[in-house]
Amino acid sequence: MEYINEILSNLKKNNKYRGEFKKLQSPQKEKVVIDGREIILLGSNNYLGLCDHKEVKKASMEAIEKYGVGAGGSRLTTGSYTLHSMLEEKIKDIKGTQKALVFNTGYMANLGIIQALCNKDWVIFCDKYNHASILDGCLLSGAKFLRYRHCDMDDLSYKLENFKGKCNLIVTDGVFSMDGDIAPLDKIVEISKKHNAVIMVDDAHGFGVLGKDGAGTASYFGVNSEIHIHMGTLSKAVGSIGGYAASEEYFIEYFKNFSRSFIFSTALPPSSVAASIKALDIIKNEPLRRQRLLENSHRFKMELKNLGFKIPDTVTPIIPVIVGDEEKTLEFSRQLLYDRIYIPAIRPPTVPKGSSRLRISITAAHAWEDLEYVIERLKTTGRKLGLI
Repeated sequence: MEYINEILSNLKKNNKYRGEFKKLQSPQKEKVVIDGREIILLGSNNYLGLCDHKEVKKASMEAIEKYGVGAGGSRLTTGSYTLHSMLEEKIKDIKGTQKALVFNTGYMANLGIIQALCNKDWVIFCDKYNHASILDGCLLSGAKFLRYRHCDMDDLSYKLENFKGKCNLIVTDGVFSMDGDIAPLDKIVEISKKHNAVIMVDDAHGFGVLGKDGAGTASYFGVNSEIHIHMGTLSKAVGSIGGYAASEEYFIEYFKNFSRSFIFSTALPPSSVAASIKALDIIKNEPLRRQRLLENSHRFKMELKNLGFKIPDTVTPIIPVIVGDEEKTLEFSRQLLYDRIYIPAIRPPTVPKGSSRLRISITAAHAWEDLEYVIERLKTTGRKLGLI
């Protein structure tokens, strides 16, 4: 259609076109093979290096031998295995809740939770930088929803005081995926108590990384028991696939009965569930992984700041290098790839106009000598492009 082709043409003209995928020819690790070349990968959410961990792979393969490759049905028909319940027990213990429920992806968890919980009687107060899956869940629910300025507690308070409804939900990312900063959950808890609002936290990028035993952002702030609905993924630090809700029993039972993305989906295959179970054990029993991850992330960030790059404050492994211009951001990423470094170029509409960036994500598996090489190439290319 001419209409579609015109839209695609405009995307290309404005440097917003998402074209060919980078095709990996090796496991998801700190170094990968792309187009036959070994590349240092700094665009992965495999924060703890568990995607290719030998014990995680072994658990997955043993599950295939025992249960086969597919679940064969939804959890409510024939697709629920003992492994699913074991994983949910582990998640609820880590999060300190009464129960947990596993979804197929984090995206499906956000859609299913918000769609099930909210309707036209609800008002949803949503951080402006929340993940797209949260926004889609809000739209799908039919609730009125207001977006407050990013991590702006004055704006959140104002909107709650002036626009709250019969039922109210505050929903926020724990760690914001494009900026790497953290929602002030301690302050959000105070505001929610004042207005009797439900709090939901999407902890996709905090789970396994922050807090006691990797319990996440709420644990980092010491407010785990004050969050009504914990949501997260098993595809980032855990290295597998899936999403979850963890909460009081009545919330979980409600989601079982009303979350369409849960009810009408074939269950996760046993192999993926077994991988997540093993990975959660490793996260709990090997705290040095998290320590190394956070120490290297901080050191790397400070090196780039000292060079003069524009980098937001963050204590997480997500380190955005703000470039601004879309074309220059793409060129920066292209030149680094030539130097065997892959850092994705992030552009609008994923981030606000004028804030295009390289999104660097460190993992526990990166060797510091490789990160030193990356810093050197960032410095050289950044100067060439007039960024520092």
